[in-house]
Amino acid sequence: MGESGPDFTIELKAMRGFGRPSATRLVCGIDEAGRGPWAGPVVAAAVVLDPTAIPDGLNDSKKLTEAQREALFGPIIATAKVGIGIADVERIDRDNILQATLWAMAQALDQIEGVALALVDGNRAPPLPCAVQTIVEGDARSLSIAAASIIAKVTRDRIMVAHDASFPDYGFARHKGYGTAFHQEALQRLGPTPLHRKSFAPVAALLAAR
Repeated sequence: MGESGPDFTIELKAMRGFGRPSATRLVCGIDEAGRGPWAGPVVAAAVVLDPTAIPDGLNDSKKLTEAQREALFGPIIATAKVGIGIADVERIDRDNILQATLWAMAQALDQIEGVALALVDGNRAPPLPCAVQTIVEGDARSLSIAAASIIAKVTRDRIMVAHDASFPDYGFARHKGYGTAFHQEALQRLGPTPLHRKSFAPVAALLAAR
């Protein structure tokens, strides 16, 4: 796909590594969603794509519409090996967002057996029981990471939509916990919910000013 989007080049190179049959060289993409929001969990996904059944339209989740991500979620689940890790707000506030993210990544990978190489989006990776390659902007380069970004994003968005029913005045279904003007106004007016990351500076500042 080249510059038009992610491709499978990195995965194929790894699968051919060391002269081993590709079936023994499972390559997994790992990405997260939700590091920046003021509320809700951070979600990580690990995905091993089947080279013979890669869903059409995979791309960095940020470059897809919500409808496109939802449409790809089912085909990825149906054709790939998938693991999902969810770090809740308590863990985020206790350990910090980076450590919570790395923990969620490890939990996601733990659900898939036999991975030889994990391709991790970004420049930080948790200790994993396999070889690891970090790739900055990996969701725009690797189809496996792109698929993981979609699974993580859709999973997290669905969680926030579900929470909207419990906290209807905060607009979680609309902004998914990100720091929009609407969210800021609701937080100032109503105070925090159990979903809010009180360790985050913007949240702490708004609460201190109430």
